[in-house]
Amino acid sequence: MIRFVNASKRYSSGFDALQNVSFHITPGEMVFLTGHSGAGKSSLLKLIALLERSSRGQVIVNNQNLAKVPRRRIPYFRRNIGIIFQDHQLLFDRTVYDNVALPLIIAGYSRHDIGKRVRAALDKVGLLSKEKKYPITLSGGEQQRVGIARAVVNKPPLILADEPTGNLDPELSAEIMSLFQDFSDVGVTVLVATHDLALISALPYRMLTLKGGKLINDTQQAL
Repeated sequence: MIRFVNASKRYSSGFDALQNVSFHITPGEMVFLTGHSGAGKSSLLKLIALLERSSRGQVIVNNQNLAKVPRRRIPYFRRNIGIIFQDHQLLFDRTVYDNVALPLIIAGYSRHDIGKRVRAALDKVGLLSKEKKYPITLSGGEQQRVGIARAVVNKPPLILADEPTGNLDPELSAEIMSLFQDFSDVGVTVLVATHDLALISALPYRMLTLKGGKLINDTQQAL
């Protein structure tokens, strides 16, 4: 599903965010990406989502060499990826339903299909009863779950999450991780960037560790 082959990223400022990173994530695998602030976690996710391109090496996602994806095809490529941010980037002048529906509207789905998919996604994250609410009326954990519903409403085979629990307390963080586990259990590939070692050390998943832009550890955790 995801393969990095000696991939590097140097920004125009000359900063090397990633250096010769190599790993392979198989379809349906759930993996944590960790490391200190500035280690390169966000840059790595951006390469996968084609928000940035690698400077050297190869990044291959779902058998596509991303260096060969033309600019005009990038929006179509991203339809197969659910992206979740720490700042969930909701539209506060739209209802919960409208926020989750947005990717489907952009993709041209029919009103009937949008309704079915949005309600299924909201049900999955436990917010079906709040579809008519506005995000400002929700708690931080609920807002993050709206962001997750929006990311998965298109049923993507790959979910990328960048510090999705950074603003949440431990109990809510555990709930969010449980949702990601549920998606992985049904065959979705999940890559979560986080610095919350206390949370993820209790979970039996593989951990990729970055330090100074280099992959220094790749371990399978066991309980």
